[in-house]
Amino acid sequence: MGRPLNACPQHTKLIIPALLFALAVGACTALAGPFRASVVKIDITPQTSQWLLGYGPRQSAGVHDHIFHRIVAMDDGKTQFFLISTDICLYSPSVYDEIAKDLREKMGIDRLQVWWSATHTHSAPEVGPPGLGALFLKGRYDHDHNTEYTAQVIKQLLEGVKESREKLAPARLTVGWGYANASINRRARNEDGPAFLGLNPDGPVDHQIGLIRLEKADGTPLALVANYAMHGTVLGGQNTLITGDAPGVVAEYVEAKLGAPMLYINGAAGNQAPIYTTYPDFKTAHLNQFEVLLGDHILEANARLGASSPDVELTLRQTIVETPRRAGLDWVPELADYLRTTSTGATMIRLPVRFLRINNDIAIWSAPLELFSEIAMDVRNRSPFAATLTPYCWARSVARNGTPNVRISVPSRACCKFGSAWASM
Repeated sequence: MGRPLNACPQHTKLIIPALLFALAVGACTALAGPFRASVVKIDITPQTSQWLLGYGPRQSAGVHDHIFHRIVAMDDGKTQFFLISTDICLYSPSVYDEIAKDLREKMGIDRLQVWWSATHTHSAPEVGPPGLGALFLKGRYDHDHNTEYTAQVIKQLLEGVKESREKLAPARLTVGWGYANASINRRARNEDGPAFLGLNPDGPVDHQIGLIRLEKADGTPLALVANYAMHGTVLGGQNTLITGDAPGVVAEYVEAKLGAPMLYINGAAGNQAPIYTTYPDFKTAHLNQFEVLLGDHILEANARLGASSPDVELTLRQTIVETPRRAGLDWVPELADYLRTTSTGATMIRLPVRFLRINNDIAIWSAPLELFSEIAMDVRNRSPFAATLTPYCWARSVARNGTPNVRISVPSRACCKFGSAWASM
């Protein structure tokens, strides 16, 4: 459900140095105040049939499991940060821009402070207009989007951010890692042909789970953030029941065991599929097996986390990575701010890339792209920070993180010669 940019090796060269440069900001200074945090969970399951996003056009026929906004707020005394995980497939940057404008005007919250991540379930309602999707995926959006449901989702998100800010209370934080084999590379290849969507057990996979645990002042669990790269495609296009797919099922399972909300923050999942993928129905899909394949590994990693600390400083940064717009690539008016024309007349796509540093040893970065796992792993391996996470966040922007309704995908150098694998999705 995305398509690659023009020449992937060049884009990889653009992104990685920018990430490393922005992450390597100056050392933290004295703490500004006591660290506070909160979490809010809001049910956004529709009561009526909606257009589903993720495969061909189809309308929901019911609900298998509920879908949610999960919002974590953090405040170090000088910087507030809001991380949102929503059980939807994706959204256009124009939807994020609308929300960011409201937050700025009504609550004084800057857009850099709000990262909105879609879990990327392919069995949840459309939210907002299609954006670039209407250009790339002809026939998929020949209907009006879910306007009433979109308004509901936006309203609940704004209310959730407000509530999370009001509930801020003294807290503690710790981070760590886990490992799971719940995903598989999805760029299959024949001997001579280009890559296509399928299963490639020999392809690169990011098995790492990144964890951030927030605790109340007394050390009891407040929230868990789990970062793992995997498409929400256990259910295929024949399914018409609303579901959070594997990310949603795993979150609910961990929450029941932990006694606190868990935000599933997807990673660089451009070429990562669940090991059971695109099944027609819940009877055959093995969906609950992901409770063990991924959920239990999250719980095991959480149990191994080190001691938490109330000494937390948050530093936010953003840089703009520009890349030439491919000749013949159409655009939509509502995303005009994501383009720039140079003095020579060339059109550049502007990609906002964001960074959050926690103290001096934790870095989190997010791009409005569907990245391949190799890029995230390369950045992590080259990062000067002890812990580096890659959320699939805020508006899958001109693509998905903060954006999409269709994402721009950035493949790794090795994958470029095998072409695109999105012809059918």
